[in-house]
Amino acid sequence: MALEKTRGRRIQIGELAVVVGAGRSGLAAARLLSREGARVRLLDRNADALSTEQAAALRKLGVDVQLGEHSPEQFEHAAFVVPSPGMPVAKLARYLGDVTRPGAPEVLAEMELAWRYLDDEPVLAVTGTSGKTTTASLAAAMLQAQGYTVFLGGNIGTPLSEYVLSGRKADVLVLEISSFQLQACSTFCPRAGVLLNITPNHLDYHKDMAEYTEAKFRLFRCQDEGDLAVLGADLRDLAQGFNLRARRVWVRESERFPQSGLPGAHNKFNEEAAWQACRFFGVSEANAARAVARFKPLPHRLELVREHCGVLYVNDSKCTTVSSLKVALQAFDRPLRLLCGGKFKGGDLAALGGLIRERVREVALFGASREHFETAWQGLAPISWHPVLEDAVRALAASAQEGDVVLLAPATSSFDLYDNYMARGDDFKRIVSKLA
Repeated sequence: MALEKTRGRRIQIGELAVVVGAGRSGLAAARLLSREGARVRLLDRNADALSTEQAAALRKLGVDVQLGEHSPEQFEHAAFVVPSPGMPVAKLARYLGDVTRPGAPEVLAEMELAWRYLDDEPVLAVTGTSGKTTTASLAAAMLQAQGYTVFLGGNIGTPLSEYVLSGRKADVLVLEISSFQLQACSTFCPRAGVLLNITPNHLDYHKDMAEYTEAKFRLFRCQDEGDLAVLGADLRDLAQGFNLRARRVWVRESERFPQSGLPGAHNKFNEEAAWQACRFFGVSEANAARAVARFKPLPHRLELVREHCGVLYVNDSKCTTVSSLKVALQAFDRPLRLLCGGKFKGGDLAALGGLIRERVREVALFGASREHFETAWQGLAPISWHPVLEDAVRALAASAQEGDVVLLAPATSSFDLYDNYMARGDDFKRIVSKLA
């Protein structure tokens, strides 16, 4: 099944590699580079990023751990710079200068680094503004139903470097990949690449939609005629601006898998996208259907938490964009009482006015960004604001009627009140479990 792909150069023994960020992917990259004989320097602005035990273990491997503010001197003479997904490539210029100059270090994502050390295992990679985690997980389940050994990782949780370090060998690697990672990929080339959708997102990270879109389409830039590109049909016009050489499949939602337990039309689209990618690897439709029938909704993605006094409580904390909110609003036929709020990342909330008026009985805002929602939805539904999520949930629980859905679909990142969307969703579940 493997097919040799061109890969970038590997680090040479004794060369300096600077890893920026001591998160899980940064730590995995540092360990991989150390194993390959590089001199590794690990940087993190947070002085408390590592425990004493973690720092000691890294130093035992020969890693130069430096915590605190960065400086240009830390990057001098580096051959590779591996930034964390949270470090925009453009921000590295203040330390690296012009990265196109002769002798400049190569900036590469952890995903790109690990790709260069694979033994030619075929990759199925999934990206998009929304739905990529569900689609990647569905693809992994379909491949497993066919009898393949599968590694599922990347942006979904386990860094690809950890797979390389483990020494295990999978038949197919299924990787979720973000725009942050793709921006610093140069030779990464999946046998099958899936781009689900592109809507405004991460505009607090990317300078504009053009940069964000270009990053997403980098998924296909190294593919050739023997590879597969699976794209949402809505991207057909946009794709004309990019030189896609792979065979293309355009996907819409379908009724191919009637035994699915996943709610919403968007999941019918995700299932079809996963199937179209997996059939490239020989997965039968019957095995794909068995995988879909067994598949359970992932946490924090339209997760049914509890039905209490005839009111259904749904956790869609992974809804961090306006486009994801639109999907969530369309997923239910029951009246909605909506929870929104957090660090707003951009998007046209006013464009959802029709859905708010038609489907939402009440909006309870919490945390930051109330001004964005209040301005866009004033007069469309009753709106209240609460400083924390628990107050907002209890306000909706008090007014909800039998048959309603209380839906946490924030349309924002969580960083005003929580470390991540998982913590926000877990708090919602905790609050709902205590309702009496």
